[in-house]
Formats: sequence, C-alpha cells, structure tokens
Amino acid sequence: MSRRVAVAGFLHETNTFAPSPATYAHFEEGGGHIPISRGEEILSRCKGVNIGVAGASDFAAKAGWEMVPLLWTVAIPSAHVEKDAFERILDELVGMLKAAGPLDGVYIDLHGAMVCEHLEDGEGEILARIRDVVGPDIPVAASLDLHGNVTRKMVDASDVMVAYRTYPHVDMAETGYRTAVQLDALMNRGKPFAKAFRQLPFLIPIPWQCTDIEPAKGLYSEVAALEAGDVFSTSFLMGFPAADFADCCPSVLVYADEASLADTAADGFVAKVLAREAEFQGKAHDPDDCIRLAQSLSAAASRPVVIADTQDNPGAGGDSNTAGILRALVSADAQRAAIGLIVDPEAAAKAHAAGEGAEVTLTLGGKSGVAGDEPFTAVFTVEKLSDGEFTATGPFFGASHMSLGPSACLAIGGVRVVLASRKVQLADQAMYRFVGIEPTEQAILVNKSSVHFRADFTPIAETILVCKSPGPMALLASDLPFENLREGIRMSPCGPSFLKGEAKAKPLEPAGSGLAH
Repeated sequence: MSRRVAVAGFLHETNTFAPSPATYAHFEEGGGHIPISRGEEILSRCKGVNIGVAGASDFAAKAGWEMVPLLWTVAIPSAHVEKDAFERILDELVGMLKAAGPLDGVYIDLHGAMVCEHLEDGEGEILARIRDVVGPDIPVAASLDLHGNVTRKMVDASDVMVAYRTYPHVDMAETGYRTAVQLDALMNRGKPFAKAFRQLPFLIPIPWQCTDIEPAKGLYSEVAALEAGDVFSTSFLMGFPAADFADCCPSVLVYADEASLADTAADGFVAKVLAREAEFQGKAHDPDDCIRLAQSLSAAASRPVVIADTQDNPGAGGDSNTAGILRALVSADAQRAAIGLIVDPEAAAKAHAAGEGAEVTLTLGGKSGVAGDEPFTAVFTVEKLSDGEFTATGPFFGASHMSLGPSACLAIGGVRVVLASRKVQLADQAMYRFVGIEPTEQAILVNKSSVHFRADFTPIAETILVCKSPGPMALLASDLPFENLREGIRMSPCGPSFLKGEAKAKPLEPAGSGLAH
C-alpha cells in the first residue's frame, strides 16, 4: 500500500546573544545549503546534498511513498528569528499542508534550537501547528540536529524525533533516512510509540561536543547500540548552549514498544553521560599563545596546524568578522598562514575596486559589538578576486553550491586572508581554494568554525588547536549573561550552577581527570 506523506523543513539554530537576527531574506538564501524551495524544487535540489530531507526522500523512493513536498528552508545560525520571518514561513507551510489533501504521515526537517523574537520554542510551535492541521492520528516525524534544545512541547506534538549522531554533522542525510524509517514503521504499526524524554543537568561547550573524540565518540556508539528489539529509536542531543531559555540543555529521547522499555533505556543512558561529565572539559588558548604554539608545532610538521576560531563561528551565531586572531598572526610574523572566512562586504567591495595586484588599506574587525574585538587597519595586497561562486567538496557541505558574494584573497606579510561578503562557517577546503589558497601547503590554517571543519580538515591536519579569541559564541556558558536558564543547571561540565539573581555557585570538584582536546 502506497503511503502519502507530506515533506517539509524549517531550520534555524539560534544564539540569543548573537549580534544579528535571522530575517526572511536569510531564509531565502539558504545558509550554505539549498535556498528556500517549494514543491518539487525540494526533491530536485536536495539530491546529493547532506541534509535531512535528502535522506528522507531516498527512503521514500525505496518504500514507494507518494511524496507531497511542501516547503523547505534554512537560515545560517544567528540571533533570534524575526517574528515576521517565522510567521510568514510557517503560515505558508501550514497553508500548503491544509491544501495537501489526505495524508498518511508528515516528515519535517527541523533543527531543534530555534528561538524567535516573539516565542522561545520555535520547533514546539511549528510541530503544534502541524498537529492542529493533521489531527491526533496522523504520525508526525521530525529530524533534529544534535544541538537541539528539546522541549516537552516538541515531544508531545510529534510521534518520533530522530537526531544526528555526528558532529561534524556528516550524517544529516542519513538521519533523514532513519527518521523516515521510523515514520514508515509508525504508519504500518497503526499506534504510537511509547516515549521517554530526559533533560541533563549541565551544559556542554560546543568544541567538546565533537563526536570524533571522547567522551562523545564512545557515548554515541552506545546510543546506536540501544536500538535493539523493542527499542526503536534513541537520540542523545548535546544541546546548543547559547540560548537563554529554560530548556537550553542536553537531552535524551527514546521510543519503544512499551513505556517501561523506553524509561529503562533513557535512564540508563543518562547515568552513563553523568559518569563521564568531567571528560567534556577541554583546553583552549588565547590568540597570542595559540599562534606561538602553532608556530612551534608547525616548525617540524609536514601538514598544517589547524586552529578553530570557535568564538566567532558563524555556524553558532557569529558574524565571522572579528579580527583578534588575525592581529595575533600578523604580530607574530606568521608565515604560510591563512585565515577564513572574514566576512566584510564593504572591504570586499574596496578590494574589487582596487583590483588584483593592488595594495589597499582596509579595516577589518571591530564591527561585531563584542568586547575585545578591536579594529585592525593595515595595508593588504589583493592577490586574487572571485565572485564567490563555487561548489563545496568536503563531507559536511556535501557538494552544496556556495555563493559568498564578491570575495578576495588578501596578503599581509606571510598571512593570507579569505575575504567574503556573505557568512558561512569555514568547514570545507574549497573555501580556501576558490581564492587561490591551497590549504595543504599552509603551515597554519585558522578556520572560523568550532567543529564542522574537522570533517574535511582532520585528514590534512598535523594537529588541531582551539582558540578563544573575541566573538559572540562564548566557549563557556558562564561567560554569557544568561537570565532564563533552568535554576541549578551547571553552566559547564562540573562547573558552577545557574542561580537566578545570585552569585554563581563554586565549581563542583571533577569526578575524574578531564581530557584536553
């Protein structure tokens, strides 16, 4: 029997402390993935792209579903989604759903950490409005990002939610496929799964959420192993620790045949995470120390030392425009060094006006509004110009077309800068090559990214360092002015608890020695 399934997507990861909101125009652009798409455009544009809807459509084709594609859109992480953008997009999606006719199920690609100007729980509202249209008996399945901040409203309004298991997110399409498998099971089963939902009591800094290193690597192996017999789906979401609302935290989701099975699996896994809490602590360096260490390490290295400029990560709400680590590179007279992306449309326009080979005085940085981000003014040589159009080649972006606007390679001493007009986190080697920089030939590479770059850069890296340079995505939640977290949640692993209106508690003593990554 052919199943008729509506397919949609509405994704945003919100850093409530970031400088720039998500507008409707940002959703039209697509944030480094496909642009806003409707109807059959979704299915044609998603082919071969590493996004959830691509995997779901692959399963649908094998299962013989009749796909009813509605609307799919994503914006690059930033501050709150503007009310106009949220309501405009959701109204269109709901209108399409109402006009879709009889359905057997709904698949929706979500992030899980959307906060809007006018409401805290973006995904909860999306799922609730979908549920209002389809009623209580039509299964609703959602793919989620591993960084989702899951709420009770989300759990109640959906039948199953399935999260990524990798960070870097190389399994986004795979997760869409796994979600569709569960939706198919629900449609054939004819009754809901039992659900277990748990929230954890500490926030995990973004760089130490990487699933290529411990403890996340081992924990995610155990997540997958839990799916056996009558336990159908398990997810561990490490959360996005820069959203100022009560449900900002890691969580666990389990779906099973019976409630007792779901509860046992969820409680057992939570205990395993808590036992390894101290291991989520890592080592970060300030800019000057980081560059000195990179120079020392690169002296005897045959491959680049790669540095994560984690606090200005546009994949976590940064604008990719702070200059702290650029200043440190130049001050240290770094050689065979490259940094990207620095996003400054005005500077890019001046570089294009000057032309290749010209020298031009530019001021980079100092525009973020972040404390410590001072302007860096210098004379740069314009080595190469680009229109910013190219195709990604690495596993994270998965052959996505990039459109970065007027771009350039700037040189100052032994340092080269990838200058662009539109922000996307530097998570692909092609983001150097499109302006003539061969990343494998550099001694030092500085990527404005936290973890996603590892998917394409770990194979070429001598080692990876994390730099704590000024930016809006604070490495530690305790560095952010939270007001609305859940009372008592630890703001870092084994760290101080959040107390509203009071001084923070003293850090807990680690249960064991932490690992520096």
